[in-house]
Amino acid sequence: MADSSFFDESRDNSLVKSEIVAKYFWAWAKVIIPTAKKWSNKIAYIDLFSGPGRYQDGSKSTPLLILERAIADKDMPQMLVTLFNDKDSNNTHSLQQAIESIPDISRLTHKPIILNKEVGEEIVQAVKQINKIPTLFFIDPWGYKGLSLALIGAVIKDWGCDCIFFFNYNRINMGLHNTAVEKHMNSLFGKERADNLREQLELTKQPEERELIIVEAISQALKEIGGSYVLPFGFKNECGNRTTHHLIFVSKNVLGYSIMKEIMAGESSSAKQGVPSFEYNPAPPKYPLLYELYRPLDELEHLLLDEFPGQTITMEQIYNQHHVGKRYISKNYKEALKKLEQQGKIIADPPASKRRKHQGEITFGDKVKVTFPPK
Repeated sequence: MADSSFFDESRDNSLVKSEIVAKYFWAWAKVIIPTAKKWSNKIAYIDLFSGPGRYQDGSKSTPLLILERAIADKDMPQMLVTLFNDKDSNNTHSLQQAIESIPDISRLTHKPIILNKEVGEEIVQAVKQINKIPTLFFIDPWGYKGLSLALIGAVIKDWGCDCIFFFNYNRINMGLHNTAVEKHMNSLFGKERADNLREQLELTKQPEERELIIVEAISQALKEIGGSYVLPFGFKNECGNRTTHHLIFVSKNVLGYSIMKEIMAGESSSAKQGVPSFEYNPAPPKYPLLYELYRPLDELEHLLLDEFPGQTITMEQIYNQHHVGKRYISKNYKEALKKLEQQGKIIADPPASKRRKHQGEITFGDKVKVTFPPK
């Protein structure tokens, strides 16, 4: 069920969500454009639940951020194809007006397409007809209606096509035991996996464990349809004690995964020992002593010693082989390796004494070779 009050104000969560999508679009486009020029000379951004363009407080939602960024670029005005859809005609009318008011909107060779359709099988079939245009898809339903594995599979089928979607954990958690929406849950997880989920959740009452089970299930389902790289980003309620929803990124390309990982890390509201939480929590930690008891960077040091015994390997190779499916970003690996070097547990080539400093800190470059001790 749609809820127009969602757009009444630009809540912090909505701003963070828009920032993540807009930042990824920019980074994605810069990687994709050189190859796209050799193909159709087009790239696309498609938003299937676009909303009105502006919140009631006047701040811009994702479609306007994307278009303004494109207009300011030297390549994108000629290449970018955009499609915005919303089943609410009030939203599409408002979005149309907001787009027309963007300065220099006429610089875009391809005029933005605005549709007023309910997302369902017709949209899935239309998406399947889009061929050989690298596309970033944003799927942001208020609840879950219209969101399905078939849709996500259709949008990531070709090279250069990535998807970011809104996963309303609260409603899905409740919907899995609601027979009235059984069809929607089966479309989202696949019937067999949805049935298994229902059985697991019958035995699980702890909110934290339920969340892990549900997010793991959707991640595995996405991998089965070709989304090799899945990255969820959680949002907490205003009290900071309960997850309300996730923004989930899915791609077939490890480079896209690495780029999004850095962006989500930067938008995380906390980082223990510099390791990002991959969540936005508007409430600060109430118990700082307990908050620091879990030290993920220390854990990374042990993981690396266990993973690469007896090997000589560059920092870049360590990162590429190890980071997928983990919260750690490149700078975490460099920090862990510097600590291991200081402790005499690894040998670095060149050693710390011969590496340059940045702002007083010894660096650990991508090409530094690391020799790990045998087990």
